[in-house]
Amino acid sequence: MAPSSPSSAAPTRVSERKRAAKAEEVCQIQEDEEEALVASSAKRRRGASAGTKPKPPKAGRKKKAEAERTEPVEDDVCAEEPDEEEMAMGEQEAAEAEAEEQEAAAAPAGSPGKKRVAQPRKRGAVAAGDHEPEFVGEPVPAAEARTKWPKRYDRSAAAKRPEEDEELKARCHYRSAKVDNVVYSLDDDVYVKAGENEADYIGRITEFFEGTDHCQYFTCRWFFRPEDTVINSLVSIDVDGQKHDPRRVFLSEENNDNVLDCIISKVKIVPVDPNMDPKAKAQLIEHCDLYYDMSYSVAYSTFANIPSENGASGSETTSGISDDADLGMSSHMPGRTATLLDLYSGCGGMSTGLCLGAALAGLKLETRWAVDLNSFACQSLKYNHPQTEVRNEKADEFLALLREWAVLCDQYVNKDVCSDSTVPEDQEDDDSTLDKDEFVVEKLIGICYGGSGRKNGIYFKVQWEGYGPEEDTWEPIDNLSDCPLKIKEFVQEGYRRKILPLPGDVDVICGGPPCQGISGFNRFRNRNEPLKDEKNKQMVTFMDIVAYLKPKYVLMENVVDILKFADGYLGRYALSCLVAMNYQARLGMMVAGCYGLPQFRMRVFLWGALSSMVLPKYPLPTHDVVVRGGAPNAFSQSIVAYDETQRPSLKKALLLGDAISDLPQVENYQPHDVMEYSSSPKTEFQRYIRLGRKDMLDWSFGEEAGPDEGKLLDHQPLRLNNDDYEHSSYRCDQSRAS
Repeated sequence: MAPSSPSSAAPTRVSERKRAAKAEEVCQIQEDEEEALVASSAKRRRGASAGTKPKPPKAGRKKKAEAERTEPVEDDVCAEEPDEEEMAMGEQEAAEAEAEEQEAAAAPAGSPGKKRVAQPRKRGAVAAGDHEPEFVGEPVPAAEARTKWPKRYDRSAAAKRPEEDEELKARCHYRSAKVDNVVYSLDDDVYVKAGENEADYIGRITEFFEGTDHCQYFTCRWFFRPEDTVINSLVSIDVDGQKHDPRRVFLSEENNDNVLDCIISKVKIVPVDPNMDPKAKAQLIEHCDLYYDMSYSVAYSTFANIPSENGASGSETTSGISDDADLGMSSHMPGRTATLLDLYSGCGGMSTGLCLGAALAGLKLETRWAVDLNSFACQSLKYNHPQTEVRNEKADEFLALLREWAVLCDQYVNKDVCSDSTVPEDQEDDDSTLDKDEFVVEKLIGICYGGSGRKNGIYFKVQWEGYGPEEDTWEPIDNLSDCPLKIKEFVQEGYRRKILPLPGDVDVICGGPPCQGISGFNRFRNRNEPLKDEKNKQMVTFMDIVAYLKPKYVLMENVVDILKFADGYLGRYALSCLVAMNYQARLGMMVAGCYGLPQFRMRVFLWGALSSMVLPKYPLPTHDVVVRGGAPNAFSQSIVAYDETQRPSLKKALLLGDAISDLPQVENYQPHDVMEYSSSPKTEFQRYIRLGRKDMLDWSFGEEAGPDEGKLLDHQPLRLNNDDYEHSSYRCDQSRAS
């Protein structure tokens, strides 16, 4: 256990797990010596140490008795005092937790977190005429072997962490070996015998060596099929026609030692540039068994580009942790303003934070479009961000509108509209006498798809000639067949102003799909088929919008239940979608309190990036925190925290008093709307908040704000008065008396 401070409050993350492929029957020289050899080999193995911090199952070699023993689930580190809400749903959560444990126990051997246990073939299965596995050729010269594999020859008894495996020591190394009369060389890709009812493992041979126990070993660097990763069973998804290729595998940094007899056969795997032209890629992989274009790491469930040998190291690519010099996003979009689409935007907090954070990193990022179902939230966002195209509609209808908008732009912008295909302008503006049921379209001022009480289809908002704005109406496009020039004018102007994004227009999509379908307060959650619950359908819509617009970056935020409910089904689904669309992806759980807020509040953040971009990383915590709640064990490697071996110097945890202890006392029947602060800021947090409010007001509203010793005003700058959606805030102002 490595506490971040003496209070041991900040979460820590253990080092990356290994996928172990090993034989319980080691180096079978004679049948009657099997048990003795296994016992001898077991002396070299260490199990994971017990501790108060939850540790993922290690993939090291363990004693057979330890392997058969069920390890206890250690969630005490995340224990907390139950609040009233948690007590109310305690029985339900306990039942669901028990069901999840049963599901985990019944998980197939290929599931993530399960160690790879390579199995040597039984002697009776060797075909007649085959020889015992053996090394071929002379051993690698001792000096060369010690240079290439120094740890194999280091006999010093270096101290190891309890959960780590003791590395096998070598007598000598070889470059080739023969198994079943087939010669294998270093860097050959092979199938390796897995356990019963498991698909053979796939690996790359990186070492052949004879151990100090005179057994013959090879070291394998593992490839992962999609179903071997955290995606697991969600490999059959179809995102806008894009699916997982069954021949695609992912190269990992995980490796381990196995006895020579575990090798089954060779397999042809070719590397593919993720940015390769589709036709060239098809030709390249036509005659191979498998191909790989990305790496996979259990840490942060990361799918990323494979670094070049002369570029960044694998640890820099897959660590998921950023440093001060890591400004990858800005380096790809210099000198221009990047565009952002905020889905399920609410009042725009997520996109505003992204834009401000991007500015600190030297990147110009602007929220160009926002979509939310709540009209009051849309009013709020538009008030504070007048330059943003804010759309008050369902995300499903927004996606349908985007598709129709592309058709209109293709018709009226990208193609020349022949003069004989439209009504002449003088005919459209005919001033002849109108019937009492006829009206003249002055201008089209808006567009939508369907909507409340309307059938599906394109609708235009019409401004009628001779009528005021209160008479504007939404009309289906079929009703405007006599006004093609008005439609053309609207589409061309909208295309110029980019009122709606087209594929390729969006640099960043961010959003948090609604979580009602997975919330613990929902007593009717569909555990068996979460995506058939209407409350979870927005996850599908979010990914469909990503698939259609193909932004450079994707950032999805959600509650931790996305990784807890139904064995993390929706979190795995989101990852699976991004990877199927050939996005790099990284999933992390971040704690708000670790970054200077007086609360715990853990949330899941999923990054996606095109293969031509740099996959963003997560910032390390700056503050200690009082731990509340828990993280799912299956995703313990995704907690954004320091490794347990590190001893960071963190600022102290902030509590509620650090935030509100400077507020004036409010008595019953308080007659004043304006109250003075009763004291100066007592904490750095309070001082920051007071100054922050002033800066926010100067930036957002252009108001004159006083110094931090001003008065506290209760106001509603967003001009909203709906009881179901209250907006109130405080600002410092010295110009008004109490």
